[in-house]
Amino acid sequence: MDEIEERILAQRFEGKSSIDAISTLMKREGLPYSSVGSISQILSRLGDSLPNTLENKAHPQLLVFADDEIFAKSSPILITVDPVSSAILSIELAETRTAEQWEQHLNCIVDNGFLPRQLTSDAGTAIKAAHENVFTDIPWQLDTFHGVAHRLGDWDRRLEKSAYTAMEMTDKREKTLASAKSDAVIEKRLTLCFEADEKEQQAIDCYDDFHYLYCYLIHQLKSFDSEGSLRQRDQAEENMTIALELMASLPHKKIAKEALLIKKTLPNLLTYFDDAIIAFEKCQKLTTNTEVLQALILAWQWNKDVIKSKVIARKHHAIEQRQFYLELAELFIGDKAKMIELKESIYAELDQIIQASSMVECINSLLRPYLNTSKNQVTQAFLNTFMFYHNHRRYHAGKRKGKTPMELLTGKAQKEDWIVLLQKEVKETLLTA
Repeated sequence: MDEIEERILAQRFEGKSSIDAISTLMKREGLPYSSVGSISQILSRLGDSLPNTLENKAHPQLLVFADDEIFAKSSPILITVDPVSSAILSIELAETRTAEQWEQHLNCIVDNGFLPRQLTSDAGTAIKAAHENVFTDIPWQLDTFHGVAHRLGDWDRRLEKSAYTAMEMTDKREKTLASAKSDAVIEKRLTLCFEADEKEQQAIDCYDDFHYLYCYLIHQLKSFDSEGSLRQRDQAEENMTIALELMASLPHKKIAKEALLIKKTLPNLLTYFDDAIIAFEKCQKLTTNTEVLQALILAWQWNKDVIKSKVIARKHHAIEQRQFYLELAELFIGDKAKMIELKESIYAELDQIIQASSMVECINSLLRPYLNTSKNQVTQAFLNTFMFYHNHRRYHAGKRKGKTPMELLTGKAQKEDWIVLLQKEVKETLLTA
């Protein structure tokens, strides 16, 4: 039976196969328990024996709590992740997403041995209220992506499109003017050309002014300046305040309203600067060579841009800059192996600076294919198994390559495959039940 369970789990989670597809493959091989009903029962039994909240049996562990909601059709899934290790702390299929539901969710995590040193999420009313009720004195970091980049990035794209549309209209008006014959038609079309020119210039000016301020705001959100020096929180807040006020003065009412709303959230947007100070001080203890430290800090910062950039040209530029500063650090040290060792240590400290709950978005992208194959008919048993799989699976690429989320969370090596561990935990649960 263990071998059948192993095959079903591997195909369901590693192969992302639907239950129908697993059934078909098992029947082709003449395996027992190959009906859709049998496979569903096996998966449900395993999932029901697993918890939906990670348990820490050692001393209480301080982590960043990244909270968000994922939806399977209209059913909310409440999820809390440690963004540093990427481990799912709790995943819960809920009937509602009220503050009370979130409070129960968060209290359960605390009861299982995890405490927050910082909270990060979007500005959702229920999540924010739960944070304030359960963790009164814990700093909250408003997700900088949702708080700034997403809200203003949409406007940046819209204004750019409007500018190009206005340019196309001007070109169209000039072409119709060239084909005019009579004086009356020429005069009429000439007036339209002047109007199109004026609108074009207004659209271009609005986009150029907005785009400059938008890029400036995004730059201020970086923990370190272009020299690799730690940015001061009060200076960043002042610079962003001025930029948002200038943005609010643009001749666009909706953008002005958006800018003023963001301005009100600034104190919660820059909470991560406190962690940046701590991380920087720890990095200074790793090396006394200021030039090496600054080069590796800038390589780390450009690496974040590599990960976040969706525009190919921007991503390539970030890759080039990252490589430049890594080569510069190697030149200063004079030993590539030592540079790599120091880089890993510095990156580990800087990764403690959490600005957003984007790790939950990553979990969402991992979970979504399974929801799609099950037509969004999700159960808590499935989510329990998905959490166990994710937390104990080994990364094959990226900065966490070769590690599992649980190894990164606990610092302890995981010697067995996730399926073996899952089967052991289920058996232990059934024995103690």
